[in-house]
Amino acid sequence: MNQTSPDAIEREAMEYDVVTVGGGPAGLSFAIRLKQLNSDLSVCVLEKGSEPGAHILSGAIVDPKALTELFPDWKERGAPLKQAVTRDEFLFLSETGARGTPGWLLPECFHNDGNYVVSLGALTRWLAQQAEALGVEIFPGFAATEVLYDANNAVKGVATGDMGIGKDGQPTDQFQRGMELHAKYTIFAEGARGQLGRQLIEKYKLDEGKDPQSYSIGIKELWQADPAKHQPGLVVHTAGWPLQSDTYGGSFLYHAEDGKIAVGFVVGLDYKNPWLSPFNEFQRFKTHPSIRKHLEGGKRIGYGARALTVGGLLSLPKTIFPGGVLVGCEAGFLNASRIKGSHAAIKTGMLAAEAAAAALVEGRKHDALTAYPEAFEKSWLHAELQQSKNFKQWFKKGRNFATLMTGIEQWLLPKLGIRNPPWTLHHSTPDHACLQPAATQPKIEYPKPDGVLTFDRLSSVFLSSTHHDENQPSHLTLKDATIPVSVNLAKYAGPEARYCPAGVYEYVGEPGHERLQINAANCVHCKTCDIKDPTQNIVWVAPQGGGGPNYQNM
Repeated sequence: MNQTSPDAIEREAMEYDVVTVGGGPAGLSFAIRLKQLNSDLSVCVLEKGSEPGAHILSGAIVDPKALTELFPDWKERGAPLKQAVTRDEFLFLSETGARGTPGWLLPECFHNDGNYVVSLGALTRWLAQQAEALGVEIFPGFAATEVLYDANNAVKGVATGDMGIGKDGQPTDQFQRGMELHAKYTIFAEGARGQLGRQLIEKYKLDEGKDPQSYSIGIKELWQADPAKHQPGLVVHTAGWPLQSDTYGGSFLYHAEDGKIAVGFVVGLDYKNPWLSPFNEFQRFKTHPSIRKHLEGGKRIGYGARALTVGGLLSLPKTIFPGGVLVGCEAGFLNASRIKGSHAAIKTGMLAAEAAAAALVEGRKHDALTAYPEAFEKSWLHAELQQSKNFKQWFKKGRNFATLMTGIEQWLLPKLGIRNPPWTLHHSTPDHACLQPAATQPKIEYPKPDGVLTFDRLSSVFLSSTHHDENQPSHLTLKDATIPVSVNLAKYAGPEARYCPAGVYEYVGEPGHERLQINAANCVHCKTCDIKDPTQNIVWVAPQGGGGPNYQNM
């Protein structure tokens, strides 16, 4: 075994006009738009998944507005938007009953006319094909793990992680030093709670004067439906049971193409009860008569989970800094009231590309692309996010009041010609600080899974095709190894074991001698632990070599 320190080996460097970190809809749309504007520019995309789309998880309903701006002929090009939404239902659930909302009373944000039920993973793979056809270089299986700075403290590129590091932190016989990729501008499109984006926000104080970012966890299953029960294009959203009225969340159930149903559950990570398990709330939700009738007779064929940024405009950090920008969910452009972010990801990628193209023509580099936020503030996306700016904040006051205010802001006011609510509701508490001591909260007992409609975590993770090289350091790191037992277990009854949807964290050992066991191989890269850990002691970093889920049609 080679015992040479990895840091002693010099990294090779490659030069590009632009480097994009993240091969999701935002990063790929940036690369595509840049090449559309100037085909001579050199553009590369780093994707930590084994292929574009492998780590992409979303509901998803896509508003094609931004995609049409990027490719007016997307239908002719074969974009995988095939199942148009045919009907919307919105249900308020009690434990056994359901109250529907008449279509005329539904706010505009819950209408999906002209939208499509899609696999966002499939759309991402299609975008990657379009990008490569334009000359974009895409490197799957390479995670950017370090931001590189020049002498003026501007971003000059990124470095990929070293490969072939063993569990002991030493290089193995398969060791390969990471590469440096230098660029005039670097675009960060890692998705919600990006590893490098988080560092950049802190370094450049991009969130100064903003509300703390707010997150949810979204858990999704894909079902092959009983043909007799499949209703192509039906969209069902719910609020209410099984969540308590003080917990933000809801569900989606989408009848997709080819007899498939996407069903999922979203829980705000500002919940206060450490006994709550988002995974088990989702399993319980599927037993409701209004939901199980869609799934019974079918078969579960896919599973995954992902954190969402839901803070909206009031939590949006500054998106530019010397040498780079944040786009898509890296910054938090998702519109929680519409339960949609892909159109925002595509649009912000395009806006950033237009700013970068203009700067590169002028011979600029490593400065701030001020034209990007200026263009955003004049865009239809900004207007859309302005209208929903208070959506998440109202839920701090309870579900019923939030429902009333959403109706006023997004149904009544628009009818009066007022698109932008004349009031602004701020919040100041980050999600991790909302968790209360276990002794002060009611314990929640969840029923055992039946293996037909409800399932356990490990059988679920199996369906995500998650794989990590077992002989590598854990990518789930602890700042202080004593805190899980001394604080999290003692005060919060070990919430890691409940908020993780993949069975990564478990406390083992006899009472009084417990320790936290981290099963990093199970991780589906949802980032929930990095967000919800009450002591902020867990830090998620990218694993080696494209590890993680390998989602198909999710």
